[in-house]
Amino acid sequence: MGPVPILAGFLLAIFALLGGFAVAQDRDLESQAVTERIRQRIEAAGQPVQVMVGDETLHSTQVLPAFYEKRLFRPAWQAGGAALEELLEELAEADRQGLEPSVYRLEALTRLAHAPAPGSPAERIRRSVDLDLLATDAFLTYATHLVAGRVNPETFDPEWQAARREVDLETVLTEAVATGEVRRALRGLLPRQPGYERLRVALDRYRTLAAGEPWPLVPEGDKLEKGAAGPRVQALAARLTATGDLTELPESPAGEAMPFDEPLEAAVRRFQRRHGLEPDGVVGPRTLAALNVPATARVRQIELNLERWRWLPRDLGQRYLLVDIPAFSLELVEGEEPVLTLRVVTGRPYRRTPVFSDQVRYLVLNPAWEVPHKLAVQDKLPEIRRDPEYFAKMGIRVFEGWGESQREIDPASVDWTALTRGDFRYRLRQDPGPLNALGRIKFMFPNKHNVYLHDTPSRELFARAERSFSSGCIRVEKPLELAVALLGPGWDRAALEKALTAGNEHMVPLPKPVPVYLLYWTAAADADGTVHFRNDVYDRDRLLDDALTGASVEAVASISALSSPPS
Repeated sequence: MGPVPILAGFLLAIFALLGGFAVAQDRDLESQAVTERIRQRIEAAGQPVQVMVGDETLHSTQVLPAFYEKRLFRPAWQAGGAALEELLEELAEADRQGLEPSVYRLEALTRLAHAPAPGSPAERIRRSVDLDLLATDAFLTYATHLVAGRVNPETFDPEWQAARREVDLETVLTEAVATGEVRRALRGLLPRQPGYERLRVALDRYRTLAAGEPWPLVPEGDKLEKGAAGPRVQALAARLTATGDLTELPESPAGEAMPFDEPLEAAVRRFQRRHGLEPDGVVGPRTLAALNVPATARVRQIELNLERWRWLPRDLGQRYLLVDIPAFSLELVEGEEPVLTLRVVTGRPYRRTPVFSDQVRYLVLNPAWEVPHKLAVQDKLPEIRRDPEYFAKMGIRVFEGWGESQREIDPASVDWTALTRGDFRYRLRQDPGPLNALGRIKFMFPNKHNVYLHDTPSRELFARAERSFSSGCIRVEKPLELAVALLGPGWDRAALEKALTAGNEHMVPLPKPVPVYLLYWTAAADADGTVHFRNDVYDRDRLLDDALTGASVEAVASISALSSPPS
């Protein structure tokens, strides 16, 4: 090869290298321009912060600006990059968590990520800025919803006190972008209690049911029970088969109507237990109404309860009490398994048991009952007027004043018939005894609601399927069993009975406070996948549904509140 071809090849290589430098320089300039535009957008957001992408205002008002400021406004996402693709995939599956992908502007984000690159540098820069800001905002918004739910229950339900999780989302996002592990970061924010995942699996199942043919309705008519036959029994069998309560259809002799046989009766009982109904095997009005709730309504019920899971702390503790208000049940949980399950009575619909968490710190044996003023005026005063012997029969004493200035008075000295609610200045105290409304034990976790767990002399109420009969406190079916379990070593049933026999009121501290959670689940799933539904006794499903349907994303449990590391 002569010198001329060699020289030509050398020059071509030089030109190619210079061209590569030029392209790299152009890319670097575009990247700098993107960084500068991001800075301008954020600095122009004003106070309160309103970062704009086109006509859309981004949801994250504090974490997003802080995130970009710390990285000197450099872009975090790249079209076609693995991290962005993982984000799009996770947002597309948000519905599997009972959330809505559209809330995170998935369509606009996907369009920007997958559209052909614009030809002009100005268009490429604008697209890169829009894509980066939208992706960051989508990550933070979705992450916030996973951590704290879409809405704050305290804004629409004054009797709900949420124990929210605190997460430093800025750090979570920074690490996800740095490592590219976006999926892992987001899934790490999901509630980790087994009950959440079991309910999420139930959502998949019921969505499949809702997407198919509507399950059969059971026609109205007289009650159905064992021995019945005909088209309504056939509809009942088909309906129970749809949800797996019945695994085999009853056999009918040729030419005869389908019978209501023992397997069908057992399936009805199974359905009734799953829905908090009296498991008598008879299809009466309440069971019929539950059978005819459409699958789409059950899907929504599951979605609402997934939202409630997101309002809970990430870690409930190694040992805790869980009261499920609509299920009228109490569980003592150790590890992740219930070791004691008891029936409870909760508040009437007009005296609702609030939702909150606290710690049981001590027990009171043979408690006296200081009747709350509202209860004394609204409930006790009418009873006193009807029965002059009420105080003696119920062991109730009457006091005036407080503290050192209080004095006991003779109930006969008061004209209770002439007393109005506005004039009621007395305090009523029921002595310990067999008629005491608190029974022999109360479990104390002092709180602003003046709600606690306690025994009751009204044992017959525990036999009912629906047990909303109290004035807000929780009556426990087997308080001695619960007390022994909480007190631990040194206390067995005999020791507790001996202490109670003394008859005097006294306090017994727990060796260690035990967290207690008063919760409201109208849909839940067992470890074996059995899905349970409960009546919305306080109309809280409707309140939550309205809040989610009408809520803007800004109504979420404040994204900005989750920007700091937990204390």
